Amino acid sequence: MNANPVLIAYLFLFAVSGLGELFIEFINSGYCAKFSEQPPEQFRGYIDRAELNKISSYSRDRSRFNMFHSAVSKTLFLLIILTELLPWFRGLTKGLPYILSGVLFFAFPSVIMVCAGMPFDYYNRFVLEDRHGFNTATRLTWVMDQIKGVLIVAVLGGGLLCLVLVILEYSGKNWWIWAWVLFILFQLLVTVLYPTVIAPIFNKFTPVEDENLRKEVEDLAARQGIGLKGIFQMDASKRSRHTNAYLSGLGKAKRIVLFDSLISSHSVGEIAAVLAHEIGHLKKRHILKQLLISSFSTLVLFYAASLMIEWEGMYEAFGFSETSAYVGLFLVGVIWGPVGFFLSPISMALSRRFEREADYYGARAAGGPEMLSSALKKMAKDNLADIRPHPLYVLFNYSHPPLLERVERLEKIDK
Repeated sequence: MNANPVLIAYLFLFAVSGLGELFIEFINSGYCAKFSEQPPEQFRGYIDRAELNKISSYSRDRSRFNMFHSAVSKTLFLLIILTELLPWFRGLTKGLPYILSGVLFFAFPSVIMVCAGMPFDYYNRFVLEDRHGFNTATRLTWVMDQIKGVLIVAVLGGGLLCLVLVILEYSGKNWWIWAWVLFILFQLLVTVLYPTVIAPIFNKFTPVEDENLRKEVEDLAARQGIGLKGIFQMDASKRSRHTNAYLSGLGKAKRIVLFDSLISSHSVGEIAAVLAHEIGHLKKRHILKQLLISSFSTLVLFYAASLMIEWEGMYEAFGFSETSAYVGLFLVGVIWGPVGFFLSPISMALSRRFEREADYYGARAAGGPEMLSSALKKMAKDNLADIRPHPLYVLFNYSHPPLLERVERLEKIDK
């Protein structure tokens, strides 16, 4: 391995981003414990001192787990790319057909990382989540989830990779344009397939059963002038006691999904307010905006890859003696990894802005912020959510505003 400027620069970025992640996780754990004595005034009546101590304990355990998992994963990944393992494997597959060789090259480190991650996933589910009363999954369910997940990634991811490799081989210097178009079409396909094909592989989705809730939802939709046919409850309690709701899909495949654990622990008015928040995402076209932003970002990335893919210094930095299009594409992804850490505050800030807009819309659509505020407080209790995370942790990791901030904003609307 040649210690050329490219490798030195990469290792610097890798170290800064990795240590940065660990530092942010560490200070957030201490920050949560700092406020574990007295619940915020806005949460009184929902979260008491004992509950706050549970939140602090859960947050501390999750932080320790995340730090250890991150350290092991990054160390293993660094060993894979710095120990001549990939050039050796590239040599083994070099004589195979181009597409097969490329797929195997990408699959080799992926299989290592997936296998190394499974014990951590098992520990998270059956030790950490179990300790805090969330896990309801059986070991058979967990094993089947792992198998299903690997097969889905192999089919969808492997199919996409094969098509990208075909484009790399046959479309000349403009390959990056066609690869970008393919990626956008694939992203749209997955967005449409996820709620109707992929998610049902793991969970059962049924129309909302509660008649009072259904009527409340229908009235809410009518007031907002939209037709909501895809409102489902999901058997989330099969795996966890965590509560949540989400919006996914496009067009006729669009769905609003409520966890059955959310339905059982919240009132009809609170659930309707949560749905009003999700309707806010629809009315504000947040999914479409995110797709457009993602499309632009991937266009820039593919263009950068087209410039870097023939850069000999990049190959030399990671131990390759000759250039290869699919190896170059893989190495661009390797370099992009730590860069993504420094860009994450931008994407997180945009996501938090969308969530604030949906909160405002939901509060108005529900006839006031009281029900949405109450729902958020109950969800904080149900999920042992960190009410007041460190601002730096929010900056890099929070796609939603912290719960205390959301409740305070909703109360200001009321005033």
